[in-house]
Amino acid sequence: VQLQASGGGVVQAGGSLRLSCAASEFSLDSYAIGWFRQAPGKEREGVSFISSRGAAVYYADSMKGRFTISRDNNKNTVYLQMNSLKPEDTAVYYCAARPDWNSDYVVMTLGEYGFWGQGTQVTVSS
Repeated sequence: VQLQASGGGVVQAGGSLRLSCAASEFSLDSYAIGWFRQAPGKEREGVSFISSRGAAVYYADSMKGRFTISRDNNKNTVYLQMNSLKPEDTAVYYCAARPDWNSDYVVMTLGEYGFWGQGTQVTVSS
């Protein structure tokens, strides 16, 4: 199971980025997906999650109203649209997968996700 996160970059405060999480060699539609982030010197934290069927989503409080998670199972990709970015959003963003076929159950616990991508850097300048 290999995940590839992409779409990070440098953006000014108030700007937007769209992250993508693509899978190779397996179908994402049997997996719930989570986006996590880790800033320097801080623990990895959950950002947003989506169920395998896509009907259930969850956002951490500080992301509500700014971030949108979605999935296109035909393209085997999960997206994280990030708007109104703030300097405190600066971090390495990781996507992770949890096997959960045909489900609308969302799990926000980091330890439940066994498959991880390599991370993509997001830097928001003030």
